[in-house]
Amino acid sequence: MASVPPATNAFPNSSFLLTPTTSCPGSSNGSLPGLDVPYFLTETTTAVLSVAGNLFICTVILRDRKLRAVVTNHFLVSLAAADVLVGAVAIPCAQMADAGLPRGQPTLCLLMLCTLLIFTQASVFGLLAIAVERYISILKPFQYPSLMSPQNSLLVILSSWVLATFIGSLPLMGWHKPFPPDGQCTFNAFIEDTYEVYFNFVACMLVPLAAMLVLYSRIFLEAKRQIRKVAEREVDVSRHARRRRVLHKELRLATSLFIILFCFALCWLPLHVINTLRLICPGCPVPSPLVLATIVLSHANSAINPVVYVFRMRSFRQAFMAAFSCAWHPLPASAPGKFCTSGLMPSNQLELASRNSALPGK
Repeated sequence: MASVPPATNAFPNSSFLLTPTTSCPGSSNGSLPGLDVPYFLTETTTAVLSVAGNLFICTVILRDRKLRAVVTNHFLVSLAAADVLVGAVAIPCAQMADAGLPRGQPTLCLLMLCTLLIFTQASVFGLLAIAVERYISILKPFQYPSLMSPQNSLLVILSSWVLATFIGSLPLMGWHKPFPPDGQCTFNAFIEDTYEVYFNFVACMLVPLAAMLVLYSRIFLEAKRQIRKVAEREVDVSRHARRRRVLHKELRLATSLFIILFCFALCWLPLHVINTLRLICPGCPVPSPLVLATIVLSHANSAINPVVYVFRMRSFRQAFMAAFSCAWHPLPASAPGKFCTSGLMPSNQLELASRNSALPGK
């Protein structure tokens, strides 16, 4: 690596050095750790949105027995739980790392950095698990009940969390650099560049992205075939109207798939591209504002997942509106023991809608 003084790094997937002009917060002169206020406020906002949106998803599903029985929702709860932990734990840890904290405590520092890795990787694996579940639901509908039984789905979810924990804990097992002499807890000074780029990026980010691309492409082709097959059976509709309806459904389907893949790639790839650039070209300057922007963008994936995967589903939109309806029009005190259900779809209809929704937006 070039002899550039290490700078603050706030995210576990960031194994690079900032520009030589970037000051090093809390350097050896004993000054207090620096704090980038715009970055801190943006991260705080992202954390609040992530926790609030994903807690709502968990609450809606866990409160309804019928929704809990839908296998698809098991994966949504797992993803939401991972994103809640990203907002409640990982982002505050990233903010501490941006300030170089905790100082002089290598074990605590390494544990904090590994916590970041575990929760963000669990979120990525949650996205991949949903893609696999949707693929089986659409392309193997007759084998779906046996392949995706409640027991099997819980086993898949547990396996994804165990794998994320193992991957995120590798630095804790010894795959890290010596603790920096100045005692600052920063990723670029403590986490190995080879782990960040070759393992965390290529094996744990590009592979899931490629798998999601293949799975959703197959889902799109199969759903497109089914849409046209159903349209051909509509004898009471003119050919022009039938064609227009088919194109409309195919456009909605393609839009849903594009949003899923685009949001995932947009949030994660920029930071990893910078990591790779810094590994290949250690002396190349990387502006600090650009680095912080990509860090926030990667965290924002946890805040937009509820919008991409859940709030675009009709049943959850109705639950969301019902929650606001209850907030603005609470039941009178004369009706104790009752719950506001205004605007909520009956549980059996919610189960059918969740099971038959091939993709978000249906």
